[in-house]
Amino acid sequence: MSWHWRLEDPSGSTLDPAAVGVEVPAHDNQGDAESWLGENWRELLDRGVATVSLFDGDRKAYGPMGLAAT
Repeated sequence: MSWHWRLEDPSGSTLDPAAVGVEVPAHDNQGDAESWLGENWRELLDRGVATVSLFDGDRKAYGPMGLAAT
């Protein structure tokens, strides 16, 4: 399977990565996907992404997870 992030707006609706000007790559493992998010979460937040969910193929691993510091 491939690990990938689903981007979500403040209401929880799915955002098209191209619509917010980012490319969300697929990864071979969970660790690489989480590392990518760790390197890019600030840019995603600046572009209007409020939460993200991690998927392994069609199976949700976890989320939604907020990007803003509380």
